Amino acid sequence: MSSIVDTLRSIQKRDPAARSLLQIALLYPGVRALIFHRAANFLWRHGLYFPGRLTSEIGRLLSGIEIHPAATIGARLFIDHGHGVVIGETARIGDDVTLYHGVTLGGLSPHDGVRGCRHPTIQDRAVVGAGAQVLGPITVHECARIGANAVVTKDVPRGAMAVGIPARVIASPDKTSADAFEPYGVTRGDLPDPTAKVIESLMAEIETLRTRISDFESEADQTGSTPVTRPDDGTSATQSSDIQ
Repeated sequence: MSSIVDTLRSIQKRDPAARSLLQIALLYPGVRALIFHRAANFLWRHGLYFPGRLTSEIGRLLSGIEIHPAATIGARLFIDHGHGVVIGETARIGDDVTLYHGVTLGGLSPHDGVRGCRHPTIQDRAVVGAGAQVLGPITVHECARIGANAVVTKDVPRGAMAVGIPARVIASPDKTSADAFEPYGVTRGDLPDPTAKVIESLMAEIETLRTRISDFESEADQTGSTPVTRPDDGTSATQSSDIQ
């Protein structure tokens, strides 16, 4: 009973919309999914595979969240909103993890991967944003954050942020804020945009080329000659503009 109350209180801290513990216990689909998973996991670990899977299926129908009965889930998991969340058979989730709707903890191969695990390991206090796909026997380390709709197929360091398809680490671990809870796995500051960076780089290169062309034209006007590009080595020579 104390562990249930502890879970409800931890959810209340992470969700400003939560009015009371009773509301969380009765109306939050993530809590219903966890209750059914605990029962299904107990049956599964005792060799009652069909009853375990049946219990898991009932939990999915009542919550919209699919958790394989063999998945390992730590304390105080918060599945916010929850609809469409899928947690695979060999997934491992630590304590105080937050998952948002549409998250998939899935496998990339039907065969066992590292240490007999096909699915991800999500360590303590990590946050996985809405729609993110975390795939394969990888590790999302403590306090890491996964942005919305990211596709993660490589390990994410402790306290780092990963976004994009495929996901890339765009924020290095910050010791001062690694333990702070960030809703949806996003900081309050501006996120670096990889596409914008590429465009800015291209624009800078275009400006450099324009400057060089302008310099060539100015030089040609001053000397009365026209730059000519040699086809063999790409170097420039000058050709007199006067007709002899």
